[in-house]
Amino acid sequence: MSKENYQIRPMNKEEVELAVNWAADEGWNPGINDAHSYYLADPTGFLIGLLDDEPVAVISAIKYNKEFGFIGFYIVKPQFRGKGYGFALWQAAMTYLNGCNVGLDGVVDQQSNYRKSGFELAYRNVRYEGAFSSALEMEDTQPSTLVSAAFNLQQIQDYEQPFFPAQRNRFNEQWRTQSNAHALAISTEDKIQGYGVIRACKSGYKIGPLYADTVQYAKSLVVSLIAKVATHDEVASLLRCT
Repeated sequence: MSKENYQIRPMNKEEVELAVNWAADEGWNPGINDAHSYYLADPTGFLIGLLDDEPVAVISAIKYNKEFGFIGFYIVKPQFRGKGYGFALWQAAMTYLNGCNVGLDGVVDQQSNYRKSGFELAYRNVRYEGAFSSALEMEDTQPSTLVSAAFNLQQIQDYEQPFFPAQRNRFNEQWRTQSNAHALAISTEDKIQGYGVIRACKSGYKIGPLYADTVQYAKSLVVSLIAKVATHDEVASLLRCT
């Protein structure tokens, strides 16, 4: 690694889009507006490594508060891998998150390297995807009359709190109101019992987050969210397996 010509610094807002495009090139299929949402969560949490002013590595180290941060978008250009540029950027990100409990989504073939940095496996992510001409193609599942796009903002914020270790209301508001996204909730007796968002990605759509008090409510939300997007589009969702 040429230390003399290698610089690490925070990205500007336009460069965050570069990280999203690189993620798309890796096949991760990020959301079209993900960059803006994450930038709002922490404007100084995206780092870039430049060799002779050329971007060669990117990483996000989003600090949601003093106690919790999350690593993502950790990518090095293929021709610059194995030369130390990515590791130097990784160290800068971990320094930025010093003192935080840190999470990340790790690809399987890199999990042993993450363990060396002190990370432990918490759960597996399994992605399911498919193309639907109609949400009603999903067998034995019908949209629920309880599903609505009208919900109380404070109730949604309160409902989401147990599912994430930090307050991120500003991020969530941007996430559900971004263009080409739909947010739906299930409410009974003025109580939220399910909530989900579907958003446009580089290819098709993704559902996430999706929270529900029962399996049936979860199914109803999935069907209703799919019904919100154009037919024959690929829809993907992640299942967290503990």
